[in-house]
Amino acid sequence: MFRQFREEVETALSAALSSLDLPTDDLGVEEPPEDVPATLASSVAFRLAGVVGAPPPKIAADIAEELSVEGYDYLAAVDTQGPYVNFHVSDAYYDDTLDAAAADEEYGRLPATGDSVVVEHTSANPTGPVHVGRTRNPVIGDAVANLLDFAGNDVDRHYYVNDAGRQMAVFTWAYETFDEDELDGEPARERVEYDLVRYYRKGNAFLEEADPEEVEQAEAEITEILQGIEEGDEETYARVETVVDQVLGGMRECLERLPAEFDEFVKETRFMFDGSTRDLAERLKETDHAVYEEDAWQLELDDYGFEKNLVFLRSDDTSLYTTRDLAHHEWKFDNYDRAVTVLGEDHKLQSGQLRAALDILGNDVDKLENVIYSWVNLPGGETMSTRKGTGVMLDDLLDEAIDRARDEVETRLEGRTRDDDLGEADIDRIARQVGIGAVRYDIVSKQPTKTITFEWDQALNFEAQSAPYIQYVHARCCGIANEAAAAGLDASEVDPTVLTTDAERDLLATIARFPAVVEAAADDLEPHTVATFARELAEVFNTFYRECPVLDADEEVGAARLALVEASRNAVANALSIVGVEAPESM
Repeated sequence: MFRQFREEVETALSAALSSLDLPTDDLGVEEPPEDVPATLASSVAFRLAGVVGAPPPKIAADIAEELSVEGYDYLAAVDTQGPYVNFHVSDAYYDDTLDAAAADEEYGRLPATGDSVVVEHTSANPTGPVHVGRTRNPVIGDAVANLLDFAGNDVDRHYYVNDAGRQMAVFTWAYETFDEDELDGEPARERVEYDLVRYYRKGNAFLEEADPEEVEQAEAEITEILQGIEEGDEETYARVETVVDQVLGGMRECLERLPAEFDEFVKETRFMFDGSTRDLAERLKETDHAVYEEDAWQLELDDYGFEKNLVFLRSDDTSLYTTRDLAHHEWKFDNYDRAVTVLGEDHKLQSGQLRAALDILGNDVDKLENVIYSWVNLPGGETMSTRKGTGVMLDDLLDEAIDRARDEVETRLEGRTRDDDLGEADIDRIARQVGIGAVRYDIVSKQPTKTITFEWDQALNFEAQSAPYIQYVHARCCGIANEAAAAGLDASEVDPTVLTTDAERDLLATIARFPAVVEAAADDLEPHTVATFARELAEVFNTFYRECPVLDADEEVGAARLALVEASRNAVANALSIVGVEAPESM
């Protein structure tokens, strides 16, 4: 409804400006300031002040006088407040919102766009457990994929596996070189990546600390592995794959706890073995930007604003990660309409160079979009390194979240008067939903470019600004619906016009905005705006809950309010689903 209302406003405003012989290229339609009582407002009078030569309030009044609201479904009235032209909705706007949101469990989902989109995220090197510092990538990446899917796109979720670089050669060499009894300590968990990462750490320690002659021999063996991969030697790759697939399997188990699941794990060796990397390197050599300097083929990217050249082929004709990633991206362009990549801020330069190289090769780089995120820190500023074995693992964070959530749930149950008949299995479920939901929401709700420090007290706060606060609203909606069903209250056919209080209208107006929030968030790749909307919706619902009883109202009003509860439940559930947070039916 909000999206249609906005279209009606833009049509009516354009018509009025045209009739006044004023430009219509920038309508300035936006949600109004808090002190402006309208659903939408236009600030176009500010822009036109210099054109018309009159003060904005006078221009706004002239535009409003010229505006006609005849023939529109939802545009009911126009007025002004200072320099703003204000647009007000009709009763049909509220009525249709209630009908649509209460009846549709997928309320807010946009029509199919026909676009195929690949979202690549996480893509952590398969060298060991996922650590907290990288947690933002799978959480944001999964939310971006959810958002694009809900906005009507056909979405595939990909994990790009670095299985050809030096790290994997070192890992393979170490796995084949050292015995179990030479490793330090026991695995931190009974899962394969926690076991095998000890080989990786042992190998790196050896290369840093062993006698120079022993290190030289080890480096020769590591180089042999790298060359075997480059040449497509099946036996060499089978050795590497033994390590890669085992570690990746354990990492997948960890990520599924978030959950962050993938349609395909795309290995970079794929683009070496099929010849596309070699073909791409030859094409790059033929461009005007290619130079051979310092024993390597490079691209000069000064025209693109990069002082540093991009090396794409070593002197021995071996490729680099970026070369293979270029071939990977051309494969994406061949198979998808859009390619979205979620990257840490340390990849900014690399991603910019990659875009420039793709442009030099003649690709449509408008199809490539990046979501750049900053780091997640823990209080105290702990540093994290898989190679050195320091830091906190994602599994540890999730375990801690569930344990803390369980303590909070049990404490709240002790002080609750109503009997929900919740058993241990229910408490375990709620603790998992609330704990993991708290982690995800706390990460998604922040703008990606801002560094965040994860704080338990904020993330697990059952009051405002947190996942539990929003989840509790969904559980409350489910509880009301269950009680209403037991009382025989039916919301299948209601009269929306009986919903006249400010609390009811504010809730309907908030729910009406949800599809437009999804649309704007998807356009900008900003799932944090959906998280913000979910919190705002929860706040407005709680005001309604305090002021508008359902079961104690007369039957006609109670039925309409029940429909409004069902509409709220659908909107809250879908907003939470986009950001990747479960919506509990009881808490």
